[in-house]
Amino acid sequence: NDDLSDLVNLVLLVNQGRASDNQRLFNNAVIRVQHLHQLAAKMINDFEDSLLPEERRQLSKIFPLSFCNSDYIEAPAGKDETQKSSMLKLLRISFHLIESWEFPSQSLSGTVSNSLTVGNPNQLTEKLADLKMGISVLIQACLDGQPNMDDNDSLPLPFEDFYLTMGENNLRESFRLLACFKKDMHKVETYLRVANCRRSLDSNCTL
Repeated sequence: NDDLSDLVNLVLLVNQGRASDNQRLFNNAVIRVQHLHQLAAKMINDFEDSLLPEERRQLSKIFPLSFCNSDYIEAPAGKDETQKSSMLKLLRISFHLIESWEFPSQSLSGTVSNSLTVGNPNQLTEKLADLKMGISVLIQACLDGQPNMDDNDSLPLPFEDFYLTMGENNLRESFRLLACFKKDMHKVETYLRVANCRRSLDSNCTL
């Protein structure tokens, strides 16, 4: 009986350790995407501030009708569906959204290089890659050894082709790129917050 009790205690300690590690990973992922969302907001604000009033008026009419590259990725439609989604689903969608920006982020750095200090031109891409890796670890922990069956894995990803036509001096395309980046970072921040809430088995994961 003592041996069985020791074994049970050991298993509990291991599980508690894993839970603590996962919580740290979740907290870190949320902090990272918050930073990216704030950075995206500053980038587009700085870009808009550099425009003439007439240019700003024209661009404000464009984005609501514009198509974002990430629209290819299946995601919850609205707050209600987001709140009903499982932790694993939200993590997978977040992973694909971040992945979709690894290539375009190289153009993003160039778009704002004169108005925002991003640091190393590759710094934004590195931040996205770090976050993607963290989300991948969380997905594996959530699967707990089960195969990763992801519907989005079979989808074509036209991420590179989508931005090949973007000219450096094309205000419309530059604005769309920045606006889509801000929109997607807001999505990922929302999904990771709800996923973290799902992890705590809280039924009231309000947005």
